[in-house]
Amino acid sequence: MTDIFQEVSEDMRREKAQKLWSKYGNYVLGAALAVVIGVAGYVAYQHYQKQQAEATGARFQEAISLAQSGKTKEAAAALSTLVKDGSSGYQTLARFRLAAETANDKVEDGIKAYDALAADSSLGPVLQSLAKVRGGYLLVDTASYADLAGKIEPLTAANEPWRHSAREVLGLAAWKAKDLANASKWYQAVITDKDVPPALRQRAELMLQLIASDQPAKA
Repeated sequence: MTDIFQEVSEDMRREKAQKLWSKYGNYVLGAALAVVIGVAGYVAYQHYQKQQAEATGARFQEAISLAQSGKTKEAAAALSTLVKDGSSGYQTLARFRLAAETANDKVEDGIKAYDALAADSSLGPVLQSLAKVRGGYLLVDTASYADLAGKIEPLTAANEPWRHSAREVLGLAAWKAKDLANASKWYQAVITDKDVPPALRQRAELMLQLIASDQPAKA
């Protein structure tokens, strides 16, 4: 008797399942197919993105090689193309490198290129600050210490990522202006920062020696 009831129960469940499948089976298959297509599309897109990034990276390296070989115009042309159609990360790298190559050809145009990068809020504050510092190095020979300090000094704060270079820029600008007090102050700030890169520390120590030799002898 128990077997009979069990068979009836299983038949009822089977019949109910068949009715449910008849009613909703197409939706289930459609949803499953959508998931498969979505996953396949995502994987294909990721693969495409990887290929594009690798291709752009190779083009960027080729542009750098041209620059290192002294082929400035060819390098600038290659970088300009990358700025237009490269993947986003390499577009930014290409813009910074193009600004450097432009400065090698004409300093004033390089300064303008860095100013444009510094004004581009889409880059974010870290890269904008980098552009200001890079432009600051180019301005050392032409801008007054006061003008350069107004532009760069906010980047020398202890929490600024490019503070070491910003301090070096101001130290060099002050030294060129024969403002030995400010030059000494900024180079001291460089060497007393425990996080300063070794090469920059060495340059600052050398400059402090030069500044000391320029100081008038005490009576």
